[in-house]
Amino acid sequence: MVVGAFPMAKLLYLGIRQVSKPLANRIKEAARRSEFFKTYICLPPAQLYHWAEMRAKMRLMGFRAEAVKPLNEDAAAELGAELLGEATVFLVAGGCLVLEYWRHQAQQRRKRSERQTAWEAMRDEVGHLALALEALQEQVRAAPAQSALEELQAQMREVRAQLCARDPPSAPPATPEE
Repeated sequence: MVVGAFPMAKLLYLGIRQVSKPLANRIKEAARRSEFFKTYICLPPAQLYHWAEMRAKMRLMGFRAEAVKPLNEDAAAELGAELLGEATVFLVAGGCLVLEYWRHQAQQRRKRSERQTAWEAMRDEVGHLALALEALQEQVRAAPAQSALEELQAQMREVRAQLCARDPPSAPPATPEE
């Protein structure tokens, strides 16, 4: 199951990426054209990303990274637009995941409700069947005992025997032969 799920997840990610790519490209274009967008939206995250990346690289190489030289404005605008585009793709993918999670939870609640309803219906039916069983048991208790029935059958045999003894069987009438 997990092996089959991984390619589907990868395919889903690529699909979401392709769908949200035009939106990311528009954001990049807006960053290149608009001075306000470039200055206040793209440059600060790009400079922060550059600063964190350079400090991490310097520490990994064993140097002390005290002062990191900022990127020039064009490179920072391009990096900021790229970061914003990737963030857009990430947010769209995250939104799809959240929506899918909510849909799955609603489906689980619906299934749980259906099971509860079915359980209550079965419990009611078992109650009705228990009442019917009790009524049948009462009827059995009220019916004459088996020994009384056998006694009645024996009396009927005696009566038949007496009737047969009184009336001898008559001979069947002879059919005329031709």
